[in-house]
Amino acid sequence: MTFKHGVSVVEQATSILAPTPATSGIPFAVGTAPVNLASNPVPVNTPVLAYTYAEAVSALGYSDKWEDFTLCELIYSHFALYAKAPLILVNVLDPATHKTTVAPAAVTVSNKVATLAVDGIILSSIIVKSADGATTYTPADFTAAFNDTGHVVVTTKGTIPANATQLQIGYNKLNPSAVDADDIIGGVTAGGAYTGFELVNQAYPRFGVLPDLLVAPGWSHFPTVAAVMKAKAANINGNFKAMALTDIDPSKPYTDAGAWKSDNNYTDALQIPTYLMLSLGEKRFHYSSQLAGLIARTDSENGGIPYVSPSNKALQADGTVLADGSDQYLGIDQASYLNSLGIVTAVNLGASGWRSWGNSTGAYPNNTDPKDSFIPIRRMFNWIGNSLILTYMQKVDDPLNKRLIAAVTDSVNIWLNGLTASGALLGGRVEFLEAENPITSLMAGKIKFHLFITPPGPAQEIEFLLEYDTSYLAALFA
Repeated sequence: MTFKHGVSVVEQATSILAPTPATSGIPFAVGTAPVNLASNPVPVNTPVLAYTYAEAVSALGYSDKWEDFTLCELIYSHFALYAKAPLILVNVLDPATHKTTVAPAAVTVSNKVATLAVDGIILSSIIVKSADGATTYTPADFTAAFNDTGHVVVTTKGTIPANATQLQIGYNKLNPSAVDADDIIGGVTAGGAYTGFELVNQAYPRFGVLPDLLVAPGWSHFPTVAAVMKAKAANINGNFKAMALTDIDPSKPYTDAGAWKSDNNYTDALQIPTYLMLSLGEKRFHYSSQLAGLIARTDSENGGIPYVSPSNKALQADGTVLADGSDQYLGIDQASYLNSLGIVTAVNLGASGWRSWGNSTGAYPNNTDPKDSFIPIRRMFNWIGNSLILTYMQKVDDPLNKRLIAAVTDSVNIWLNGLTASGALLGGRVEFLEAENPITSLMAGKIKFHLFITPPGPAQEIEFLLEYDTSYLAALFA
């Protein structure tokens, strides 16, 4: 025993824990990117955390050919149109396998410069030969670089004659069409490498950032991809939940959208089915791309708490189109019909512009439980659950005593009271109930806390009752 004579102080950990709120409005996206244009390319199937447009382009490249390079659509929408960050991006286009080899062919040279008006060329693969093909030049005899349009400019030097007017040039170029749904879905290779959407489980361990939106522009209208997205949304790292933003096949007329949704099982509570593509000038967006930005913007405007619906919020669009580009003009009655089937769409509200329209998850109308059917309530349940895990993981393996129970219940109730005061909840409380904690569970080190929460639902139907009141006729005689 240590001998003491006098006064001493022993510090004890604060019994009330400060909450660790989960992040909200952060997309995790899988798709294809023009990595040949990247200045600092990352390996295929490597998650990239990007806080700016420049960071994303540096790692993955950028091209306006969104039908080939699907991640570029989301990069443009999220950073340029909605100015939100961050994004977590995974490119599955592998230059080593998803490529086409073009044999050396005649190219005109003018003033020692040859331009290859071809997209997707891999610089390191370029082969330059003499006009007759007899001589193969080394990299010391030419330089190759991309111009502003993404085409390769070859400049001759070294042993290539200065007056050469023609050369034979061959190369490998990216072949995005070789990527299929299985690449987007991903999995675990024989060597233990994770690919595609399987990499969502690495987002939090890698970056300390928890994504809560899963996106695959240009791919989520494939039912096999959407099925994996909603499965991953239910179980990230064995604990966390997210929402899968999925597109209904935009080639279908709106009268077929509901049947397509049902037939292809776009009916999960952790899924938001969207319909039609959005246009802005000459650009066309899959709805899910812009919805990710809209949700991020809405969350940001409300303190990072996802209790406000993205419905009736402004989109960055000037129209809606089918996949073939044909314009679509849905009235509120038609949009409401789609909403009644659990589909989010867009409407033009005149002076208010184009707005997202719909509050329901894919579970509606088969499931009308508010926590499953309303987007903001479902997201609040996800967010509160994720936040509880992040906050109280530090209490795992502490002594199971009254101090632990009080620390959890007191701090959770204080947090819920704060959310209620801010309007994010109508009310909430946590209880430690004896009936839910049998002795056998306590002996095994298992405790259960019961949260009661009521997030506000969206006021999606407002009615005014107009009545002709004859009593005001008396004003004629006043």
